[in-house]
Amino acid sequence: MDSTPQLQQVQLTINGRVQRLSVDTRTSLLDALRENLGLTGSKKGCDHGQCGACTVLLDGRRINACLSLAVMHDGQEVTTIEGLGQPGNLHPLQRAFLSHDGFQCGYCTPGQICSAVAMVEEVRQGMPSHVTQDLQQAPAFSDEEIRERMSGNLCRCSAYPNIVAAIRDAGDMR
Repeated sequence: MDSTPQLQQVQLTINGRVQRLSVDTRTSLLDALRENLGLTGSKKGCDHGQCGACTVLLDGRRINACLSLAVMHDGQEVTTIEGLGQPGNLHPLQRAFLSHDGFQCGYCTPGQICSAVAMVEEVRQGMPSHVTQDLQQAPAFSDEEIRERMSGNLCRCSAYPNIVAAIRDAGDMR
C-alpha cells in the first residue's frame, strides 16, 4: 500500500480573504488553519470533537474543525476567532466575554465565542433546541437554552455561569 501523501488544491475564504492551499487529503480543517495559515486562535483540545475548543464558523454555521477535512470545504467560507473582531473593534460577544469575565485560562474561549455567535443566530432564526418548550413559538433566550445550545463546548475551568451571562448579555444587546 502506497503511503505517499496525496495533495489536493483547495480554495477557502478564511475571515474574508481567499486562500489557496495545497493540503494532504487527510488534513483536518483545524490543522490547515493552524499549520498552513498560522491562525492559531482555534485550539486543538481533544482532537475528537468532544470539547469544542476548535469550533469555527463554516458558512455561518458552527462546526468542530478537528472533525472535518479541509478538502471537504473547497469554495466555502470559514470564520475563525481572528475574523470576528480586532483590538479596538471587538465583536459584541468578545466584549461581553471580557465584561462578564467569561474565561479563566482562556484555552476554550475562541471556540466558546465562535459557537456563541452561531448560537445567537440560531435563536434569532427560531431554530429549536432540545429544551425549547413550544415549537410553535420562537425559542426564549433563556439560561436553559444557552446552556443546552453551548453543551458541546467544554470549559475545564468551569467558567460556565460567566459564559452564560456573557452570551445572554450579548444576545439581548443585538
